[in-house]
Amino acid sequence: MFNALIVEKDEDGKTAAGVQRIEIDQLPAGDVTVAVEYSTVNYKDGLCIGPGGGLVRNYPHVPGIDFSGTVEASDDPRYAPGDKVVLTGWRVGEVHWGGYAQKARVNADWLVPLPNGIDTRHAMAVGTAGFTAMLAVMALEDHGIKDGPVLVTGAAGGVGSVATAILANLGYDVAAVTGRPETADYLTSLGATQIVAREDINETTKRPLEAEAWGGCIDAVGSAMLARVLGQMKYGASVAAVGLAGGADLPATVIPFLLRGVNLLGIDSVMQPYENRLRAWERIAKDLPMAKLDAMIQPAILSDLPDLGRDILQGKVKGRIVVDVNG
Repeated sequence: MFNALIVEKDEDGKTAAGVQRIEIDQLPAGDVTVAVEYSTVNYKDGLCIGPGGGLVRNYPHVPGIDFSGTVEASDDPRYAPGDKVVLTGWRVGEVHWGGYAQKARVNADWLVPLPNGIDTRHAMAVGTAGFTAMLAVMALEDHGIKDGPVLVTGAAGGVGSVATAILANLGYDVAAVTGRPETADYLTSLGATQIVAREDINETTKRPLEAEAWGGCIDAVGSAMLARVLGQMKYGASVAAVGLAGGADLPATVIPFLLRGVNLLGIDSVMQPYENRLRAWERIAKDLPMAKLDAMIQPAILSDLPDLGRDILQGKVKGRIVVDVNG
């Protein structure tokens, strides 16, 4: 038997999460069984753990939308016992049982071998949030980053923290947007050269275009923040939009796209082709200093998760929560 965080729903529709001992034959079907070492806490995890269950379709359920660990058994020739692997996306932790357990059984196509230069703990300091950040950086590079600072919104969160560290390590000036002044030193330690107050970006304006300010942007907020940023981009610059924390509405006009040639790049980390996932993880191992990852880590164990799920939904989390599932 092994430990897992189980979310259950009662007859009244109320959910509760707690650590339980379960048998390996309770795991869902899959080609590869992984001895999980680490997972993380993401916004989706908070929704899955929280009241009402959020994204969960079937109960009981094991949340955790990503994990890293060691292959324990495999029916697929691509993976052998002892291989180090990482998984992000594919609705693991939402539909399929996820990483908040000491073992997981998944489809082999969902895994990626960990590249040299990154271990399982650092892989989950990156996690889905950091993987998404790297996809966003790659998208900006593919479309050409213009001269001037690169703006990162929601910079103190998971995506924003890793995006800030990657961009700074690549030599870009990073303007980090935060609504929490106490995170300024943290963002500066990651390499941000400018700290921008959230209210300065979100200031109400009816102008569809403002002075050209940013050579690129990774937006992890959406809604009004994204709309405002579009009107501040330099000609031909790109915005990689990765999150909906501010909502799905986009109160913008087409003017930034028509008159300034702004590119809006949607980043979806859930069902990326294998080649893209492998390329992103190889870039992470190369372009993200492990010392900066260490500065982002907040350690946790399985029993901490109900409280942490609530905290991330309330915007109280800074950096990356790394869950030692064997702790």
